[in-house]
Amino acid sequence: MEYSEALDHLDSLINHEVAPRAGAVEGLSLEPMTAFMSALGDPQSSYPIIHLTGTNGKGSTARMIDSILTVMGLKVGLYTSPHLDVPEERIRVGGESIAEDEFGLAIADVVRVEEVQGLGPRTWFDTVTSAALLHFANEAVDVGVIEVGMLGRFDSTNVVDADVAVITNVGLDHSDGTAGWRAAVADEKAGIVVAGRPVVVGEDDDELLAAVREGSPSAVIALGRDVEVGRNELAVGGRLIDVRTPRAEHSELFVRLHGRHQGENAAVAIAATEEFFDAGMNEEVLTEAFDTVQVPGRLEVVQRAPTVLVDAAHNVPGAAALARAVEEDFGGGARRFLVVGMQDGRDPAAVLAAIDVPSYDIVVTCTAPTARGVAAEELAAAARAVGGRADAVADVFAALDHVLSLAAADDLVVVAGSSTVVATARHLADEEAAGEW
Repeated sequence: MEYSEALDHLDSLINHEVAPRAGAVEGLSLEPMTAFMSALGDPQSSYPIIHLTGTNGKGSTARMIDSILTVMGLKVGLYTSPHLDVPEERIRVGGESIAEDEFGLAIADVVRVEEVQGLGPRTWFDTVTSAALLHFANEAVDVGVIEVGMLGRFDSTNVVDADVAVITNVGLDHSDGTAGWRAAVADEKAGIVVAGRPVVVGEDDDELLAAVREGSPSAVIALGRDVEVGRNELAVGGRLIDVRTPRAEHSELFVRLHGRHQGENAAVAIAATEEFFDAGMNEEVLTEAFDTVQVPGRLEVVQRAPTVLVDAAHNVPGAAALARAVEEDFGGGARRFLVVGMQDGRDPAAVLAAIDVPSYDIVVTCTAPTARGVAAEELAAAARAVGGRADAVADVFAALDHVLSLAAADDLVVVAGSSTVVATARHLADEEAAGEW
């Protein structure tokens, strides 16, 4: 199957990232995915796995773990979602995205087994997850770092039996917010726990920890109880942190990422890798890993003069983290401009309030280029309702062009919200650097 044919096939499938699954988790089952992976020969059983879920931070933490393991000399398969530009970004081996031709072959292998088994079309995420787990086996990776797509218990990735499970946190996302929502979400995320194996938890929350212990793990290592972040200070180009885990103490680690929360994610990544190796991590390994780690679309500076910062903050906790990072890491006397576009399924006013839209001199809302994009006018009204000064410019390119035409060299331009908006901004920054814009 050629790459273009693979994309055409995926486009023909139900994609819950574009059209979210309606209803509660009742009636969902992992059995079809488990049966299909068995038909593939259970490739996910051929390598050890670190499995991550959480409302926020799981993608950044997964990339940090990948970086640490790679510096250790291991061949790592990394599976993350969503992608910013092309789907092969989700499947990485040795720090490189799967090649287009290999992506086509992996999808073809999955489709071939579907046909032999007489299965009807499966979902987009089921198909790509199956292809990723198979590709990692074919590449003979030493370890797989697998990020959950949504929740955990019934997520397609949960066909793996994690050697270490990681749950970064629980937030109000993919939930209706009714009474008991936090315990319900915690229970679903704790569905990735494997009995007799360790779990690292990124927050000290009684409901989440109780749900985790229901899975009978061998150990529960929680940030705030068993793992502590001492110093977490702003440094040039990132953060300087001190971390204590049950296995070691690490001082003056430089993390080349912006935002206080990335210091906390780094602590979780350290604890997870130490549980994986059953030993404390070497300082030189951590220094190199955190100096080279990259997390596209997460508090990423894509242009200077003016500084253009992109962040796929799309829910309240992510928006609050962005607001804190803008103030702590990028504060100063310069003017601030915000370009924001969102997908449906969230409360726009709550997210915009968490971003702190009143702190921006100009807010320009746009319509995210996806079927689920919230109309720019609707977002602008929500921004005004929480105290922002907002204009609506539906087209993402036009919104960015408008803001950049106003911004001086010492100003800050923040692009936030949907990954499709962030991806557009990153493309335009690349074109600007190449002199093509």
